[in-house]
Amino acid sequence: MKVNVKRVHRIWKLEGLGLKRKRPKRRAYGPTGQVLNKAERPKHVWTYDFIEDRTERGGTLRMLTVLDEFTRECLAIRVERSIGSQRVIDTLDWLFVLHGAPTHLRSDNGPEFIAKALRDWLGERGANTLYITPGSPWENPYIESFNGTLRDECLNMHLFTNGRHAQDVTEQWRKEYNELRPHSSLNYKTPTEFAAHLRNSSRPTASFRYANPEPVTNDHESEKALIPTGT
Repeated sequence: MKVNVKRVHRIWKLEGLGLKRKRPKRRAYGPTGQVLNKAERPKHVWTYDFIEDRTERGGTLRMLTVLDEFTRECLAIRVERSIGSQRVIDTLDWLFVLHGAPTHLRSDNGPEFIAKALRDWLGERGANTLYITPGSPWENPYIESFNGTLRDECLNMHLFTNGRHAQDVTEQWRKEYNELRPHSSLNYKTPTEFAAHLRNSSRPTASFRYANPEPVTNDHESEKALIPTGT
């Protein structure tokens, strides 16, 4: 049966069909399979990087992605025509207000990440930089894997009219990634669930608060001692 190629293409677009692009295998040089200064808790190591795309008219879109390596939460995807070191600082400043400053920030040696203004700003806030060896993306595997997923499942599936459109679409995808996507490395919890579990498990319980009650001398004082603080 003969079918017009334009009809097949139209149906292909409507159904969102497509196969993942086959990626060529690359020979790894040097030690692999291990991450230096691996994150041991939330806000221990954040990682950030850039990924690029284009609008339907060919305009450049640059995206700054920020990830918590321990919880796998995507903290931000900022979309702009261009992103310099000052806009990187602005993004991190807002994330530090929301989540607090991490101990380390891992990145490649791009000019925006090694800029003196950014390094001085991070030093003032007590965050250290972790730069990977030039030409060694396997030393930054979490953000590389995340950016690959972002491209396959979002950027390659949408045609953006402008930067605002791209920001809206990627922000919606970021929320779905954090809240609806279980990770086997997180015991099949979503990043949001995993982070919430860690926060709740670190809170003091009632048994901890009253483990060593002060001695009381009468029933009235005993009743007062059992009233939780702030009641």
